[in-house]
Amino acid sequence: MKRIEHVVMIAHDMGLIFEFLGIASLLPFLVLVAYREWDMLLPLSAAPIVFIITGGLISKISYKDLEPSYSATLLAVAFSWFAIALVGALPFVLGLHMSYTDSVFEAMSGWTGTGFSLIPSLDTTPKSLLFWRSFTQWIGGIGIIAFGISLRRKTRVSLFRLYRAEGREEELVSTVASTSRRMWMIYLVLTFAFTGLIMIAGIPLWDSLNLVMVAIATGGFTVHAGGMAYYNNPLLEALLIPVMLAGAIPFKVYFFLYNGKVREMFRDRIMRVLLLIALAGSLVTSLDLFIFGNLPLTTAVREGVFTSVSAICTCGLQNSEPHHWVAVPIAVITMLMFIGGAMGSAAGGVKVNRVMLAYEGVRWWFRRFFVSSRVLIPLRFGGKNLSKEISELAISKNMLVIVIYVLTIFVATIVTLHLYITSFRLDEVIFELVSALSNVGLTVGFISPVSPFSIKWIFIFLMWLGRLEIVPVIIIAMGIFKSIEEDITKQKPAPHVYNLQDRY
Repeated sequence: MKRIEHVVMIAHDMGLIFEFLGIASLLPFLVLVAYREWDMLLPLSAAPIVFIITGGLISKISYKDLEPSYSATLLAVAFSWFAIALVGALPFVLGLHMSYTDSVFEAMSGWTGTGFSLIPSLDTTPKSLLFWRSFTQWIGGIGIIAFGISLRRKTRVSLFRLYRAEGREEELVSTVASTSRRMWMIYLVLTFAFTGLIMIAGIPLWDSLNLVMVAIATGGFTVHAGGMAYYNNPLLEALLIPVMLAGAIPFKVYFFLYNGKVREMFRDRIMRVLLLIALAGSLVTSLDLFIFGNLPLTTAVREGVFTSVSAICTCGLQNSEPHHWVAVPIAVITMLMFIGGAMGSAAGGVKVNRVMLAYEGVRWWFRRFFVSSRVLIPLRFGGKNLSKEISELAISKNMLVIVIYVLTIFVATIVTLHLYITSFRLDEVIFELVSALSNVGLTVGFISPVSPFSIKWIFIFLMWLGRLEIVPVIIIAMGIFKSIEEDITKQKPAPHVYNLQDRY
């Protein structure tokens, strides 16, 4: 009974966030009015209306003011993300007459900042719907839950707990809503500042704004069917690199900048490692394309650097066609997508933080083999010395997440190959699945509007899993199975003890 009370109370808060999303979803109407796309009035109205009505009904449910359990929070956040995608699909169904599966795919790709698209023709798509796509990625990048709470003065559920439930275990957000509002304002200022930067490359305001919205959110939607190739602008690609990196570094770095602590900003170890991996990946990919792919050096550097940065930042913008690449650079890009950006950023993947902890954990583990068991060797991470017990627990949890990611990709690959006989190579299929699970959106063309129904739903599920970082979904599944097991146990009759008197 107490578990139900927790879920009801969380549902109340989720209802309020749905209401805020409904209000925020009215922003694309400015584009509708500006371009006089009156036939898009009903399609664009569908999502705000459903958000507001659903949120209003849920928020009116009577509840007890309790401190919710973490499992209840996970349950609410996970289902909220899926529900938001189901509602966000309505403009595509009504405006473009896409199938509901394709529309849910598009919406899930948008809200999770993935970047895959199943729209048949972007160049003929109304601008208001194109802005809706970019807007979903922009809001999803900062985190829907954090966005909703940033608009509230008070909340019973701590922002940190909800932020963790979204798969972001970064100690950057306090329980004070004002901190979240500052984060929101920084995000807004960066968007406008980078839009001005992109316009230097001769890109119109409309295109610049949409590109920045998806790049800083580490999304990947574009407003033209040709993607980045439509512009064929090396300066634009160069200017987008810092925008993508800005979305992949932890938001706490911007708090240093906000408070005037510029030195602290550049001392952040996570940021430096992320930039180092981006640099190393760019060099290796460019050399692979030049040596093994037989591309001209300038083309190899241009495609290698941009794609590598896009991969490590989990941004789906691409200026190349990896389907024509040899296997070696594809493997490098796949690894970069798997790693992803930093915790507390808009990026996906397993996160640089976990890779760093895994590396430090392996070093710490082997160092202990060469000293006496009586010598205590602390694990130093994040500028702190951790005790043996805390170190082993942290490393175990960290490695568990990484292993689960790998197993998920392995299982998804096997299932996909069984369901879809295709001419794509194995490395390309893995590339596409990693791109979905890491919420990237880089593609070799495997997923498309003509893909089977089952494959599209596998990708929808992977994008959802990746946004929640898998573990919350596993906890929810274990809770459901545990409840079923308990119900079955209660229904079983008590075992009969045989007694000799039973014979008479």
